[in-house]
Amino acid sequence: MDVILLERIENLGQIGETVKVRPGFARNFLLPQKKALRATEANQAAFEKDRARLEAEDLKRRTDAEALSARIDGLNVVMIRQAGDSGQLYGSVSARDVAEAVSEKSEVPIERAHVALDKPIKTLGLHDVRIRLHADVGIGVNVNVARSEAEAEIQAQAGRTVSVEEQRQMAEAASEEIEEILAEADAAEEAKSEDASEDVENPEAEEEKPA
Repeated sequence: MDVILLERIENLGQIGETVKVRPGFARNFLLPQKKALRATEANQAAFEKDRARLEAEDLKRRTDAEALSARIDGLNVVMIRQAGDSGQLYGSVSARDVAEAVSEKSEVPIERAHVALDKPIKTLGLHDVRIRLHADVGIGVNVNVARSEAEAEIQAQAGRTVSVEEQRQMAEAASEEIEEILAEADAAEEAKSEDASEDVENPEAEEEKPA
């Protein structure tokens, strides 16, 4: 089906262009969302008559999107999900889930259609997701999918997915380090106590020193 675009659409065309699209895409998205008109002579004439207003509206949408993008670009959001030891989620993280999480954290209204996610996220780890507030304004957010807030923190610090086995090893290493610190503290305290005891046993030691 041939349609006249009423706004710039990524990977499709610019305002005013006549492009060929799948009939289902036109009927289910472009036409009902008022993003395009059927390519007829009457609609072409109507578009040309209204071109200036449509281009001005698109410019305003782009300007508004650029202003909002500063509050979202590089945002980190945590999604808590259940998963097996292999890192495979029992469920998934959808574009709608990402939109809601980004909206809540940034206080910018993000719709599902703004999230450029080809397929749901089905594994733990750090995932870069593109948010498109306008065809010309795309920013990235980091989606940290983990089984707990603690695991999300570990992944954020490591900059990658951390397996259950690695987390166990890290926990053991941290425990050993804590034990060493406590042992050193005990040794220092014991040495301090011994010095104090010697001072008590020899209160006149300083006085006996020759002048």
